[in-house]
Amino acid sequence: MPNNKIKEQITTDLHQAKETGQLRAERIREIVQSAVSQVGSEFKEGSTELRSIVKDAVSVVLENLQDKGGELKEEVTATIEGAVEGFSHLRHRNIAKTQAEVKQLQAQLDNEENELQQEIDKLLVDIEESGKDTSPSTKTALESAINNLKNSDEVASLKERYAQLQAQLAILRANLAARYGGRAEDVKGYLDEAKHWYDRSRPQAEIMVQQVEQKRSQVEEKLGDAGVAIAKKERQVRQILSELLRTAADAIREKEHVSKSGTPKDSHH
Repeated sequence: MPNNKIKEQITTDLHQAKETGQLRAERIREIVQSAVSQVGSEFKEGSTELRSIVKDAVSVVLENLQDKGGELKEEVTATIEGAVEGFSHLRHRNIAKTQAEVKQLQAQLDNEENELQQEIDKLLVDIEESGKDTSPSTKTALESAINNLKNSDEVASLKERYAQLQAQLAILRANLAARYGGRAEDVKGYLDEAKHWYDRSRPQAEIMVQQVEQKRSQVEEKLGDAGVAIAKKERQVRQILSELLRTAADAIREKEHVSKSGTPKDSHH
């Protein structure tokens, strides 16, 4: 029975950790995560048996901790984290596959949008050429209309906003992957994607006020911190990612405020 298998595996690993003096929260999390991931791989995703395995994994750890005594908050938290991470690990391969397909479609969409823009630019040139023999007033009106289309602030603003939201979404995915057992390379991939969209959200020509530029710098710094933490496999990566998500959201709100008012909001001292 798989339920007996996971109980035996966890019990054995816990006893070994106890004998070697390694029965700490971090080790408990690793033991539960590994057991759930290994035993759970034998079952179909979403099956009742898989959920039962997760419950049994948590139960057997709690039973083994009864004799330890004292405050068990860290150990219990680690047990639940390990169970959730092990369960999530079974799904991340499909998630990664879907994400790769989404990136491919996004690249295709970007390419088609660029081609469309190039075709429209050529079309506007043809229209401008066709009006060169018209009266001065008609020619002026035609040139004005074409320039307005080429330099649409609304379109530029929407593209920037879209890129900002995509960057936030990528950071959110990195948070979820780090919190629920995603692989380090998956988290890093989401951060790289966030950086890509964040760069695209920069206006081509914009005089940034100091307060907004400071928020952008903070996002870039935290993106770098998160990448370094992941490379070193540090536990505080979750906290860094959480702060990064808040900073990115603040940066967008700050930009929207400046766009509406023309000046940064007053600082409170």
